[in-house]
Amino acid sequence: MNVRVKFLGGAQSVTGSKYLLEIDDFKLLIDCGLFQGLNVKSRNWEKFPIKASEIDAVILTHAHLDHSGYLPRLFKEGYTGPVYCTKPTGELLELLLTDSAKLQEEELQFAKRKGYSIHKNPSALYDIFDVEKVLPALRGYYYGTLIKIAPSIKIKFSNASHILGAAIVEIFLEGSLQKKSIVFSGDLGRYNDPLLYPPETIRKADILFIESTYGDRKNPVISPEDDIADVINTAIKRKGCVLIPAFSIGRTQNVLFYIRELYRKNKIPQVPLYMDSPMAISATKLYGQNYDFHKISLNELQSSESFLQLSNSLKIINSHQASIGLNDIKSNAIIVSASGMMNGGRILHHLYNRLPRK
Repeated sequence: MNVRVKFLGGAQSVTGSKYLLEIDDFKLLIDCGLFQGLNVKSRNWEKFPIKASEIDAVILTHAHLDHSGYLPRLFKEGYTGPVYCTKPTGELLELLLTDSAKLQEEELQFAKRKGYSIHKNPSALYDIFDVEKVLPALRGYYYGTLIKIAPSIKIKFSNASHILGAAIVEIFLEGSLQKKSIVFSGDLGRYNDPLLYPPETIRKADILFIESTYGDRKNPVISPEDDIADVINTAIKRKGCVLIPAFSIGRTQNVLFYIRELYRKNKIPQVPLYMDSPMAISATKLYGQNYDFHKISLNELQSSESFLQLSNSLKIINSHQASIGLNDIKSNAIIVSASGMMNGGRILHHLYNRLPRK
């Protein structure tokens, strides 16, 4: 059995993760990420190194777009095979890929309107119809399930604790003379995550591909509860509001959990908490539906809508009009909104209206 690997992204950069494994004649793509960021996003338009129709299977470690967001483009270019992932990853992908397609189309319209494209008839990287080709191909599994994807290839997902459903992928190869295991860590989470179980320990690997984004930094294992309480209490004493930019998947749910705990311990006043991100609202419902993938028990989940809710403190903001209405709240409120990097979404609207206020 001959095995070759090509790095198609995520190497010497932190986006566009793609590994191409060629196992004899079987071509396996591990992750299928978008390049994100002004300096590298043009790489999404580069010619793919092999024909998409020649790829036999795709495996995803998790749903973040830098690991999954190129999928609709791959299907657009002719891929028709299965996409293996965990059950929550498949459910999150419908949200993320649909949103990504809308952004691709909005960017196309902006390029046409402003005339900055070098092409006479510019097109989007992909659209919602390409996303609809992806969804039926998703194969969602639970952690620990041994999955046969070819006569000599099996895979297994283990908890990576990065976001809901994030996985470490073990690939087991069985040749005529020997067996080998290849492990892809995906993005790894913390051992003290408030919601997700710690990353599982993989005891053996012949070859290991591991995330190293923060490998040269110290990551202290401390709870941020007290720091969050200090910020909220300072703002409320000044008769202000607290604005928290947070990623819709993972960070928003952690923030809600910490604030719930601070309410419960009477470390902060029970001011209204507004969740103003449509995607975060949908993602939070998925946490409720996938209670066996995190620490919050079924008994605590009254319904998917009330996940992490404490009494009536959490207010769900769905409509654009209701979001604008938050401008009228001058004091004693916490607003959690996206995007986490403050480079788009409703958070910009809140910043625009609140930053000029002394």
